[in-house]
Amino acid sequence: IVFSGNGPSGICLSYLLSGYTPYFKRHSVHPNPILQRKLEEAPEVPVLDQDLEYLSEGLEGRSHSPVALLFDTLQHPDTDFGGTADSVLTWWHEPDRAIPHLVLGRNAPGGAWHSIEGSMVTLSRGEWMGLPDLPFKEWLKQKRRGLRNNRATAEDIAQYYQHYVVKKGLKKNFKCGTVVTSVRKVSAESISNHSQKDLQEDSDSLWNANEKSAEVFQVDGFFKTNEGDKEPFSICAENVVLATGTYDNPTWLGVKGENLSHVHHHHSALEEAVKNNSVGIMSDPVLIVGAGLTAADAILFAHHCNIPVIHVFRRRVTDPGLIFNQLPKMMYPEYHKVHQMMKEQTAACAGPYERYISFPEHHVLSFGKDKKCIFQDKNGCQKAYKISMALVLTGSNPNLSFLPNDGIDLAVDSGQPVNPKRNPIDVDPFTHECTQEKGLYALGPLAGDNFVRFVQGGALAAASSLLKKANKNPP
Repeated sequence: IVFSGNGPSGICLSYLLSGYTPYFKRHSVHPNPILQRKLEEAPEVPVLDQDLEYLSEGLEGRSHSPVALLFDTLQHPDTDFGGTADSVLTWWHEPDRAIPHLVLGRNAPGGAWHSIEGSMVTLSRGEWMGLPDLPFKEWLKQKRRGLRNNRATAEDIAQYYQHYVVKKGLKKNFKCGTVVTSVRKVSAESISNHSQKDLQEDSDSLWNANEKSAEVFQVDGFFKTNEGDKEPFSICAENVVLATGTYDNPTWLGVKGENLSHVHHHHSALEEAVKNNSVGIMSDPVLIVGAGLTAADAILFAHHCNIPVIHVFRRRVTDPGLIFNQLPKMMYPEYHKVHQMMKEQTAACAGPYERYISFPEHHVLSFGKDKKCIFQDKNGCQKAYKISMALVLTGSNPNLSFLPNDGIDLAVDSGQPVNPKRNPIDVDPFTHECTQEKGLYALGPLAGDNFVRFVQGGALAAASSLLKKANKNPP
């Protein structure tokens, strides 16, 4: 089995495929009496070997994935209602159940968490960032640190995931510094014959479905050596797990001048500009486009550095779909502050916040070489502003260029690109196997789960399916 991606999804699945097996903890009581009764029916059978559809039936919560809700409520019973009940799972290491696998990733274990500015505070509560059988809070205590407002920094999270891989003995399964360039189906016969012609013929079609002979996935790519060289590799596997997340590919607006050097699509560009003194108190405003949490983080950073900001976004500030209208004020005071700024400090009405102007229900028309930006309101009225730099922070899409047709054929709507919120990869909810391609699995944001606490359910579903395939657990 080969995984593409070594973030929380990949780490959790590696743990489950390394012989670590969850059982219902005897004498523990789950607050959901129906689930409790089901768990008591076969406490000697690992959860991985049980009927996940039966166990998860009727569960409700903040994820659309039934197995995500199941695994989450087993690990954090009653957590959404402020409960602090212990996990009802106990973990046993049963090495004979382990399945050989390889986890490929560009960064150290933890994936995109290593690319996020270290002092950023997570949206989720700290205990929700942990992986099975090693509570994040306990790890933080060992470092003699606490959680700020129950939340953790990105640097802590990245270090915790690296520590988890070492502590649980998973390091041998991880190959970091790798880039996957191609995943495609080939006939096992063509691999064994080393027939280059067969491979080339295969590569002309999309998934090369060939009913007559057994097929495997060929995974091609390269390792980045310490000397900076690229060393190619090619691996064959019966099953491939896609767990690449969505951080790679920021969304572009598709407007004129967006490729100019002062227009950026990553929050880190603002930090670099501050370090280099290319923006400061006296510079022209920084334009921030977007109304999500990444845009809010950039606004908070600029506000902290006294850098003037023009903030442009398409939605109304009262739109219920706006993330700020869904967050409890007490738990997220800094995001509540940004939302207040967006409401109270528009161009039409000056408010108490210096160096910030918001333009709700506006969109960018063009960026100019002279650093003038033109945007337009809902009535068609245009405005031009001189800016020092622009940050377009309107979300990101997965980079699936290594799949035939960029993975579009695997999506729920196979006429549109894969998008974690609007058009995820279509998977069986109880196995996470792609409905369009057997042997291919999708986890995390690619399958529509965007929070660490819920991506683990996808890993549980995939592990259960892969163990059954390997005859390592009874039906």
